[in-house]
Amino acid sequence: MPVYRDECVILRTHKLGEADRILTMLSRNHGKIRAVAKGVRRTASKFGARLEPMMVADLQLYEGRSLDIVQQAESLGSYGAVIAGDYASYTAGSVMVETADKLTEAEAGLQQYLLLVGALRSLSRAEHAPQLTLDSYLLRALSVAGWSPSFGDCAVTGAPGPHSAFVVQLGGVVADDHAPPGSPRLTEEALALLSALLTGDWTVADAAPEGTRNQASGVVAAYTQWHLERGLRSLQHVDREPARAAVTASAPTGRTPLPGGHP
Repeated sequence: MPVYRDECVILRTHKLGEADRILTMLSRNHGKIRAVAKGVRRTASKFGARLEPMMVADLQLYEGRSLDIVQQAESLGSYGAVIAGDYASYTAGSVMVETADKLTEAEAGLQQYLLLVGALRSLSRAEHAPQLTLDSYLLRALSVAGWSPSFGDCAVTGAPGPHSAFVVQLGGVVADDHAPPGSPRLTEEALALLSALLTGDWTVADAAPEGTRNQASGVVAAYTQWHLERGLRSLQHVDREPARAAVTASAPTGRTPLPGGHP
């Protein structure tokens, strides 16, 4: 069985036996990897601290039948250690790795890996508010997965915007004729912020006031959980305003096909 090397970001860990740990990782070249790190829970372990969630490492692994085995680990980015020192950053990072884990169940590409590593690096350097970094990551990760939301033209007909009604199950903003009764309405400022977060326009994003950020965050949270088809446990620890509830309340219990064939 071959030995191989790859760069990996640790998504989650589970205890195994008295001293070992099972790692779930998103790699640069081999997709999602599950591997055993033997002896890492011992105090004398040489690389236990390098294999914690949100850490990025260059690993040498031995290919096993069901689980690979970590043989060597060199740290590439100790982001988790820095992020853990700030509650807002830690909860944002936790949502990121949980989302990456769920988004890459079937297939993990290089874009998802690079996006996650870049977001964790930015979070550890406090380049932007944790809330903004998280929302930008979520929107981009969903777009890479094929679920890019529309914040300008109507998601149903393509009619030019601006439109204010946002319908999660239809893929974004929709014209009034296609908006179900009670659909939440977004302000122009919130739509501008959401577009900026999706495209990486940090000049606009960083200048957004708190109220606009909260409304945008509610939209992002609802949109993310709708497409993942299950809740994110770590998201409940992130401070978000009632905007999320307003968006999710408008979504029907049954799923309807999205334009472009998305389920």
